[in-house]
Formats: sequence, C-alpha cells, structure tokens
Amino acid sequence: MSLVFELDPPVDRALRDGVLALWTDVSNADGAVGFVPPVTAEEIRPDLVRHLTAMAEGRCRLLVGYDEEGALAATAFLTLNPHRLMRHWLWLYTVMVHPRHQGKGYGRELLAAAAEAAGGIEGIEAIRLTCRGGAGLERFYASCGYKEVGRVPDAIRVAPGDDRDDITMLLPLDRH
Repeated sequence: MSLVFELDPPVDRALRDGVLALWTDVSNADGAVGFVPPVTAEEIRPDLVRHLTAMAEGRCRLLVGYDEEGALAATAFLTLNPHRLMRHWLWLYTVMVHPRHQGKGYGRELLAAAAEAAGGIEGIEAIRLTCRGGAGLERFYASCGYKEVGRVPDAIRVAPGDDRDDITMLLPLDRH
C-alpha cells in the first residue's frame, strides 16, 4: 500500500508530536537524521522547533506521508535557499520513514513526492541534500536519481573513532 502525502499540513499539537515521535524512533533505529542513539524526544525538540520556525517564516515547507492507518509514517522538510545567487535550488532535510515501514518502498515514494513538491515551487530547478556516509544512503539516493556532487571525508563524528563522510547529493528537476 502506498503512502498518502500532504504538503504544508496544518501544524497542530498532533502533527508536532507525531513528527517528534517519528524523528525519535528513526534516530533510535540508527537512522542518520542528525542524532546518534540513544536519544530522547526532548533532545530532538529544539531541532524540530527550528524547522517549525522556518515554516512559520515561509523559509521551509513540510511534506508528510501517512500510512494506510492514517498514522504519520514519513517526512521531509523542503528548505528554500536564502542566498540570492542560489534560489534556484532547495535543500531537502530530515528525510525520514518510520522504521516499521522500512523495505516497503516508502523512501522512494517520499523522494518522488518531494521532487514533485519542489517542482511546483516557482524557480526551483534542483534539490540538494546531504547524507552521512557509512550507511549506504548515497547508493539509495543515487538509485532515486540523485547524483553525488561533493564529499567531505570524516566530517561527521558519530562517536570517538567513528568519523563519517558528509556527502552532498543533487537531483536536477525535469522542467519540461
């Protein structure tokens, strides 16, 4: 069964709590979304507040995916680039699919929905994202059409002695 996507859903307590719970579950399942397990919702909350503030200021948009039961199953934040010479592309942040849905193709659906949403924003020609090396994420993103365009070796320290590459990926949007 496919996810049902919504761009810019109304932000209420249920959505905030759902995104926070999703982010916590993904992080604790060793998902590469800015934290290293174990992590609590309270540790993640300030990052979520930053995303929500950017949304309220019109600098960021939220894409959510709901499963067949109507539960929040996936998210991605589409963040506009504020630099005047780089407004033709946006960042994709906090790309998450709940661990219970891994292996169902929902990640591909989420990325396709994000590309469709980005394509609907006037002037946006590409999506950029970064991912943590060492987990195979760059292969997954490449299989979804993204191209590796940069890599900083050992830029992410997940633990003492465990440094990972910071990989930048780009997806040009088809504007035909």
